[in-house]
Amino acid sequence: MEPTTFVLFGATGDLAKRKIYPALYNLFVRGKLPQAFSVVGLGRREWTDEVFQAAVERSLYQFSRTEPADEAQLNAFLEAFRYSVLDIGKEEDYRKLLALVESREKALDMPPNRLFYLSVGPEHFEPIADNIRNSGLGSANGWKRLVIEKPFGHDLKSARALNAKLSESFAEEEIFRIDHYLGKPVVQRLESLQQANPVIQALWTNRYIANVQITASESVGVEERAGYYDHVGAIRDMFQNHLLQLLMMAAIHLPFDSTSEKVRFKKKKIMEALVPVQRDEVSAHLVRGQYAAGSMGGKPVAGYKEEPGIAPDSRNDTFIAARLRIDNGDWRGVPFYIRTGKRMNKKSTRIVVEFKEPLKQAWSQSEDGVAPNLLVIEIGPGESITLRLNNKEPGAHGGFKPIHIDLHSTPSDSPEAYENLIGDALKGDPTFFAHWDEVELSWEWVQPVLDAFEADEVPLREYAAGSRGPAESDALLAEDGYHWWFDDENDATPNSEGKEGADYAYNANANH
Repeated sequence: MEPTTFVLFGATGDLAKRKIYPALYNLFVRGKLPQAFSVVGLGRREWTDEVFQAAVERSLYQFSRTEPADEAQLNAFLEAFRYSVLDIGKEEDYRKLLALVESREKALDMPPNRLFYLSVGPEHFEPIADNIRNSGLGSANGWKRLVIEKPFGHDLKSARALNAKLSESFAEEEIFRIDHYLGKPVVQRLESLQQANPVIQALWTNRYIANVQITASESVGVEERAGYYDHVGAIRDMFQNHLLQLLMMAAIHLPFDSTSEKVRFKKKKIMEALVPVQRDEVSAHLVRGQYAAGSMGGKPVAGYKEEPGIAPDSRNDTFIAARLRIDNGDWRGVPFYIRTGKRMNKKSTRIVVEFKEPLKQAWSQSEDGVAPNLLVIEIGPGESITLRLNNKEPGAHGGFKPIHIDLHSTPSDSPEAYENLIGDALKGDPTFFAHWDEVELSWEWVQPVLDAFEADEVPLREYAAGSRGPAESDALLAEDGYHWWFDDENDATPNSEGKEGADYAYNANANH
């Protein structure tokens, strides 16, 4: 890697403490940082360099996947950190920052390569970008990169306005929009899974696949995020970014000589082929819900409207389920089902690919029937890729028994998402970041849904906390003859009718 100055806005914040500093440290331990490397943290607190370094050290012991064990190594890492007080709207603070950055570059004999990481609220993106340009921080003698967190806009109009503003200071190839789902090792593994297994790549079409299900369920409620979440809901917080990105990653076909440009091109083509939903059709293809009082782990929990900071008449969505279709030669006729929700029965992020059942009718008289083949991609909390096949048991009346084949499991010491993404940003590799084209096309698809929600044209379904969401989400799949796949061995029977028994269950924790 080239020598780099890492300028962190929001250096005293929670994201920096929990994710960014541990990611940088683990990159350092693995020898994945440039030999000449400088970190300048920025915040409004009146910290000294020593106070800042002590805060970084505490975060490593608390949140790093590898706890510091070598004192000399730890001290060498902390020596790279400096702090500067900065008021985001104060021009003279940026001039002071430039002087500090240049002095560190001179001391370390570094070129002016600068990565600006905005770990701040989206309302600060524009003034920071302006001040970086106006202050001369974005030197013409080295490269500059801007890393920003979601949300990227609140709707289509605001996203376009923000992008236009950032484009005044940074070119598109200099902007790295983080979606931490794309940093997950198992998601990045999807590329090599196809490339290394021609049989899977051959099956990755509408000829063999019946449907694809993408789930991101959370057991937590709104917690301390009420002020933010009640204005965005599940549709903006999860669906427009994380889940549509997972849909793109699941749907693309990647050649062996894949490059970042090819990945982005193919993701864009998927979004362009995503059949738009008109405002008056939203209710037919999408279910929105809000959690009511229920129980989690045998303990009662409050409903969304009873949460601190939430208005008692809130119409905000905490659950979304949607049916989407991709109109291209590979996926025409294959429904993609997406759901996400808070206060559901468990925390789970997964992609389930259900294959067609050409033998089902031939074996329909069998006692157990034939369960479909499944490819299950577990993204969280654990990470794995498992293929479920059928094996006929011996004997004339033997039924079919599912067998599970592990295709990938992520070792416990694997790099975490932010570690992968920050490393890629330092290298200038945009493969697993969201390109503006993808962001804009995502907002274009979501905008009619937002308009329908705003006009209250889509029913807001209640579901009990600790459940699997509104019954209407099951009906959405039942219309097409499918059901949601669950990973709960002891409660695996789908809610929809006609699919009963453990042979339709997928047990992610089974001994393979």
